[in-house]
Amino acid sequence: MHAVADFCLIPMGIGEVGVTKYIAECQRVLEKSGLEYKLHGYGTGLSGEFSEVMKAIEACHEAVHAMGCPRVATDIRIGTRTDKQGSLGAKVQSVMDNLA
Repeated sequence: MHAVADFCLIPMGIGEVGVTKYIAECQRVLEKSGLEYKLHGYGTGLSGEFSEVMKAIEACHEAVHAMGCPRVATDIRIGTRTDKQGSLGAKVQSVMDNLA
């Protein structure tokens, strides 16, 4: 089953305000996953087979924990469709087409 997800990974208990290095590591994990992804200001869009999307988010958690972060919280929104395969770009284009 194909899924389009948006998630915001939140490193906690790190004793610092900035989380850039943790998010950068998560982006490296996503690059290796081979899935379609796009970073934005407050999270990352991710598209692929449902199980692969969940595995990629789990791998992000593992990578951030491996950096010494004791706690990670993640907000996730996932949409699935059985009538067609969606993508991150198609969802945005659909809205842009309606604005024209």
